[in-house]
Amino acid sequence: MRALRILLIFAVVLGGLFVIADRVTVNFAEDEAADRLKTTENLATTPDVSIKGFPFLTQVVGGSLDDIEVGIDTYEAAAGDGARKIRIDDLRADMKGVEFSGDYSSATATTATGTATVAYDELLKTAKSEPTQVAPGVTANVVGLSDGGNGKIKVAVEATVLGTRLPEPVTVLSTVTVVDGDTVRVKADGLPKFAGVDLAENRVRTITDFQQRIDGLPGGIKLDKVQAAPDGVEITVKGSDVRLAG
Repeated sequence: MRALRILLIFAVVLGGLFVIADRVTVNFAEDEAADRLKTTENLATTPDVSIKGFPFLTQVVGGSLDDIEVGIDTYEAAAGDGARKIRIDDLRADMKGVEFSGDYSSATATTATGTATVAYDELLKTAKSEPTQVAPGVTANVVGLSDGGNGKIKVAVEATVLGTRLPEPVTVLSTVTVVDGDTVRVKADGLPKFAGVDLAENRVRTITDFQQRIDGLPGGIKLDKVQAAPDGVEITVKGSDVRLAG
């Protein structure tokens, strides 16, 4: 019995040491992965990287990690026109089946899903903010975007009719969708009227409808779905064979 008790104690001690070593190693790996991702994606701040699953060491031996969660507070994506960037906030991605090279210089996830937010003030930069003629004597421009409820965007349009600016912006609810995996499109559900003036639909939609292309998200992930929310447009992203490094 004494020998068995000693053996059990020894096993518990070894198990505890293994857990400690495993956790120390995974914390080191997370820090290294975060630094590499910061460099690869040219981020201003170090992202959060969390390696899931236990034990970590046996996953490393197998050359594949089950699950890695990545969090990037602010990401500057290409806006599609090559002239400016668009700010993506709170990008969170869950990477599954991450395989890495023998020297750990590259890593690729089989699949990835996640979420992100584009603030309304950032999306507003895409809309026509300069007064544009939509009919003889009538000019209009978008002055604000906000949550319209039920996944819709409320678009506020300011208008000037025969030289007189209307006292309040006209608002219209718009549907927001993802097009071709890289573009957020805003399209008015109906057409606003300015001081009772009927305008040609195609002219009005040059103001109310617009789209924003978002290129170069980390690892090649793409836009999937989008809807309006209180703080901005919430985007769901997804991808396959997503490159984490290398």
